[in-house]
Amino acid sequence: MLHVIDHPLIRHKMTTMRRKTTGTKDFRENLDEIAGLMAYEVTRDLPLKSLEIETPIAKARGYQLKKGVVLVPILRAGLGMVDG
Repeated sequence: MLHVIDHPLIRHKMTTMRRKTTGTKDFRENLDEIAGLMAYEVTRDLPLKSLEIETPIAKARGYQLKKGVVLVPILRAGLGMVDG
């Protein structure tokens, strides 16, 4: 599956990363922020299942992912996008 993300914040941060004058620290910070924005976008359509939960006040409807999520970085470029 291919996700093309055309988000203004990602485009801005990519431009900052590509600059010749960008230092290592700024490069890594932008990469981390881009990874977070991408994770939000690519998980947008994950299937959910509804469930009933108990809150301090009353019962409420909640949601959880139907299946777990696994991140697999594509070596070497993808390693910087996976924290820990």
